[in-house]
Amino acid sequence: MCNGRRVKVGIIGGTGPLGRGLALRLAAAGAQVVVGSRSAERAAATVAGAVAPWGGHRMSLAGASNAEAAEAEIVVAATPWEGAVETLAPLASGLAEKVVVSVGNALLKSGGEMHALVPPRGSVAQLVQSALPDSMVAAAFHHLPAHDLLDLARPMEGDVLVCSDQPEAKKSTLELVSLLGGLRGLDAGSLSQAGAIEAFTAVLVTLNMRYRCHATVRIGGIDPGATGGGR
Repeated sequence: MCNGRRVKVGIIGGTGPLGRGLALRLAAAGAQVVVGSRSAERAAATVAGAVAPWGGHRMSLAGASNAEAAEAEIVVAATPWEGAVETLAPLASGLAEKVVVSVGNALLKSGGEMHALVPPRGSVAQLVQSALPDSMVAAAFHHLPAHDLLDLARPMEGDVLVCSDQPEAKKSTLELVSLLGGLRGLDAGSLSQAGAIEAFTAVLVTLNMRYRCHATVRIGGIDPGATGGGR
């Protein structure tokens, strides 16, 4: 539920680990979720595999084409970052005036570390905004381990940093975060902050590889209510 009603979320390029995990968690929390892919058949198979272990949960979760996922009220862009423009640009008219949440990170594994790349425009989120000039783009969910998202028996914990130039996009994204129990959404400022937020994912993944864990980010000393949340 989102503000007392059921929200419909589309996840474009949602067959990857993070897209699948967000879809599963949001659906388990009561959202109507459509996982999109270039192949609707692949999306349907992905959904079937994700929900199979959780037969005791009632979920509205379906697989479809990316174009069908783009019809949702709020859309998550979960495509690999290097294919973001190619995937999203043809959907721009249907995504106009909608909130689009970019979750992509530009990362490269080198040796035993993950390194952050600097994509065109400075961040994946700003690249998405350039491909969707009439959409309200927010950046969020970068630091969540997909493995944990896919395990509904495992409680989530951590902070989700949300940034956007559009107050409506920020507010809607923070409301999505609030659906996922154990996670706290924090207003991290304008979309120009996305580069730093995305880049830190490389540090976090490196720590996870070295310590063989699924760590998340938790920032101390903040009372979200003191700043008015999504303003």
